[in-house]
Amino acid sequence: MPRRTLTSATALAVLFSSVALVAGTAGSASADSSKVLPVKSAGDIVVDGVHQKIFISDPYGGTLVATDYTGTVLATLAGLPGVDGLALSADSGQLYAAVPGADSIVSFETQTVTQTARYAIGDGTGPEHLALAGGKVWFGYGTQDHGDIGSLDLSGTEPVVALGQDTATGFRVAPKLAATPGAPDLLAAGSPDYNGSRLGVYDVSGGTANRTAQYGNGPGTDWLGITSDLALTPDGSGLVTANPGNHHRLWRTSDLTDAGSYPSAYHPDAVAIADDGTVAAGTSSPYDPDIYIFGPGSKTAVRQYDLPDTDEHISGGDEVVPGGLVWEPGGSRLFAVTSNSKGDRALRVLTDPTKSAPAMTVTAPASAPRAKSLTVKGTLKATLPLPAGTPLTVTRTDMESPGGKSLGTKGLGANGVFSFTDTPPAGGKVTYKVSYAGDATHIASAASASVNVSRATPSLTLNRNGGLYAYGTDVSFTAHLGSTYKNRTVELWSDPFGTDKPKKLVKKGKVNSKGNLSVTVDMTRDTTVTAVFAGDARYTPKSVKSTAYAKVKVSTAVSKQYKTAKIGSTSYAYFHKKTNPVFTTTMSYYKGRSHLMTLQFYYQGRWYDLGSQYFKLGTSGKSAVTLTGTHDTGYRMRMRSSYVNGSSGDSVNSTTHGAWKYFIFTK
Repeated sequence: MPRRTLTSATALAVLFSSVALVAGTAGSASADSSKVLPVKSAGDIVVDGVHQKIFISDPYGGTLVATDYTGTVLATLAGLPGVDGLALSADSGQLYAAVPGADSIVSFETQTVTQTARYAIGDGTGPEHLALAGGKVWFGYGTQDHGDIGSLDLSGTEPVVALGQDTATGFRVAPKLAATPGAPDLLAAGSPDYNGSRLGVYDVSGGTANRTAQYGNGPGTDWLGITSDLALTPDGSGLVTANPGNHHRLWRTSDLTDAGSYPSAYHPDAVAIADDGTVAAGTSSPYDPDIYIFGPGSKTAVRQYDLPDTDEHISGGDEVVPGGLVWEPGGSRLFAVTSNSKGDRALRVLTDPTKSAPAMTVTAPASAPRAKSLTVKGTLKATLPLPAGTPLTVTRTDMESPGGKSLGTKGLGANGVFSFTDTPPAGGKVTYKVSYAGDATHIASAASASVNVSRATPSLTLNRNGGLYAYGTDVSFTAHLGSTYKNRTVELWSDPFGTDKPKKLVKKGKVNSKGNLSVTVDMTRDTTVTAVFAGDARYTPKSVKSTAYAKVKVSTAVSKQYKTAKIGSTSYAYFHKKTNPVFTTTMSYYKGRSHLMTLQFYYQGRWYDLGSQYFKLGTSGKSAVTLTGTHDTGYRMRMRSSYVNGSSGDSVNSTTHGAWKYFIFTK
């Protein structure tokens, strides 16, 4: 199985979410997952299929992190300065890590994730990248001025380090390495240096790196730039490289001649090849897909991934880090290490990357009449086209069937187009969901579209609107509901004026055989009563309001008179002119309320105003006003207390005038 090498960039998480389509939602790879990693960087990633562990090196943090297949951290080993390249033994028992900061290669027992040995490579060598081939651990090492290949032989009683295995290729930094179990004596190398543009293929069967093919700067060669990643095909006949500015290129390992390319974005930076030859190509382009999947022998992508950002609060998306792809050994999962603009690193697990992801659209009329035929149309397109007749299941969701009702199976037409007709029995929002179950080479997909289906408008009335009633009158409000389909329930809500009494439901029930529902309201304030019909599958919701008005309760008591007598039919209170009358008003109380007192006198057959003034009510609803001053005798006088809507300090009742109180002053 191929081993993966990943440069010091990062890791990030994936959940390939539903794709919003015109008039619908496409299917999703719901089993994909992601988890943020506790690393400062990511140098390399390998997968231990035996123990189902993933190992990620963190050069900046100097740590090695072990996770399970979900990204949950199992162990973290520190004290590994600059730890970068990783390689797994053939039996998955030992993990080898290049530690350039210590000029060494360190081995770990994979099951327990504990260090087993440390091998010194040589002062100043700085080994960075690893690969296993020919029974040895091969490493790329070097400085900014010179790179080379070395080997670590652990077959004898003592470890043997051999440096300077390729002094002629001209690597300027430590080269990246690739090997594959299908060609156990083959080793490939590529320069991660911008100006390097060098590739090399080696036969290591004789114990040393014998270069058999080379590609480098020179006449007749294209400039490659950085080799961010490279991987050998399972049989070793091909080498795929990721070079920014180019597509993922395929080379024949026999002579490193160009054998075509895998079309991807402008910034290739990762490649992984599965045991069956499926190629996963990663990019760091912010405007193009991040991962392309090519089936064995195919140069057309069967699947593309545009990764969302690990942090949902950040717009844009993640990018695959250089070398950040690796396949599950013998399995179907692809692991990706990604990074976002914050520098978060995460592990993404793609569960069915080799399956084509069909894109479905569903369209329907924006509106349609109920009980009339309508047409729903759609498309189902895939990189691996689906044949005509592919079954699609259709579900209709409406008010009659809120859990959905199956409309059976419809067949996909030619060129990925489908359509069907339906006669919606219910009005309101009607949603048609079309689903494709998937097969061995396609993931499931679904999309939906909604139609606003018309409904009739019911007749709903409510009496008593505009009525004026004495304080405390019990008033019956009656709602009348006309014809409907199934729903015969009406709600009656009472909303007294004033902010201290909220609107509340006072009655809910089915109307009687005459279509009526009544409720009695105690009219102590102006009140709006609302009748509400929620609607049903054939009739729209409707509400009507009736506002009725309530007077206040007001009375005035007169005191300190010396007698009461009638003039004509009117009763008068008599006061001596030196007595100040007291008028006590009692009125329905409301916070901040005042009453208006009006004073008049009678002269030559008419009543004339003497003045009026507002007086605050006490919390008991009472106000005592004393009439002082010089009292002229012989004049008939009268007073009354009133509540004036909007002027008495509130507007919760209707204007109400109390009864006139008549009085006269004598000597």
